[in-house]
Amino acid sequence: MKKITLTLSALVLALSFTAPSQAKVPLPETVSPGVTVVELAQQQPVHWVSIQQIEQSLAGQPPMAVGFDIDDTVMFSSPGFYRGKLEYSPNDYSYLKNAEFWEKMNNEWDKFSMPKKVGIELVHMHLKRGDNVYFITGRTKTKTETVTQYLQQGLAIPADKMNPVIFAGDDASKNNKVSWMRDHQLKIYYGDADADIAAAHELNIRGIRILRAANSSYQPLPKAGQFGEEVVINSQY
Repeated sequence: MKKITLTLSALVLALSFTAPSQAKVPLPETVSPGVTVVELAQQQPVHWVSIQQIEQSLAGQPPMAVGFDIDDTVMFSSPGFYRGKLEYSPNDYSYLKNAEFWEKMNNEWDKFSMPKKVGIELVHMHLKRGDNVYFITGRTKTKTETVTQYLQQGLAIPADKMNPVIFAGDDASKNNKVSWMRDHQLKIYYGDADADIAAAHELNIRGIRILRAANSSYQPLPKAGQFGEEVVINSQY
């Protein structure tokens, strides 16, 4: 009987340390909404593609004309734009209409721009295929420019494969890139902005989204994939 009593006492002692009793331990103060593993696993229904998949999709097709936006697509150029805003219009974005800013940006300040890894890899993939690569930017045209030079150096493009940069201008009333894309008979256009994808869709060509870096001076960030377009993975840098 004594043995049975000791056993029951041990069982009662063990039950005293079960989950219900532990739940009475005071919890720390809640400081954020937190996250569940289910929420962490949730993904948006975006058509992600890799550079290798794009290359495979072009297998067997003859050389073609392809186009790239510049800022936030193949170059991280926010340092120059940030400098321009501070110098010419710190309280708004009117510096983007300032001719003096564009003279600086197109001729000097791209020396502070950083080529994006995705830009280098995509451009070289197309050059290897024999494609003709064009750069069409929404920047305002200036009398002189060194953007072409910096792009060629930064993206390591052979001189005989480098076409001069096309300055389409930034007219909010129309998408100036469309006419240039049509004139050069592009089959693919890469860009980070909604307007880039819209221009490609207008011409019924393949528009592929490049992710804009989170610390870009060009805010707010666009919703990549919202038009059903392909989005290149890991293309924010």
